[in-house]
Amino acid sequence: MGNNVSKKDAFAKHLKGMLGGLRVTLRTMLKPAVTVQYPHEQEAPPTRARGVIALLEENCTVCMLCARQCPDWCIYIEGHKEKRPARREGGKDRTVSVLDRFDIDYALCMYCGICVEVCPFDALHWSPEFEYSESSIAHLLHDKDKLGEWEATVPVAEPLEIGAEVKGKK
Repeated sequence: MGNNVSKKDAFAKHLKGMLGGLRVTLRTMLKPAVTVQYPHEQEAPPTRARGVIALLEENCTVCMLCARQCPDWCIYIEGHKEKRPARREGGKDRTVSVLDRFDIDYALCMYCGICVEVCPFDALHWSPEFEYSESSIAHLLHDKDKLGEWEATVPVAEPLEIGAEVKGKK
């Protein structure tokens, strides 16, 4: 008789589990779908979404920190030096590095963000753009003009919280 009781308990346990699963399924089926039909409907990306790296060319000093720190070696930079007049009267002429080439090969990039973090002059930023697929892998090498176009899509940074320290000179 003890054996029959355990079979009944096992059957009741399985039935209870199956009914609980069916209840969850029915509850889910009655809710509206949350799927977005992507090409026809588009959602705005989250405010801090990482899409693509954008370049603010006038801030780049050709210091090469981003290219040296990149673990994938996907950043290519070329520049030259130019003589510029002194900023103050009686001052010495200065040498300035001018950016000739700044390319990022997105076929190699792993979007780690190290280049954005190490840039001391805020020349690189995360843009929320994510629709930049190409039909050929060779077209994923984006130059400074294309990276500059994405700079316009970079959102304005939110103000710091009260008590937060500003990086930079002390």
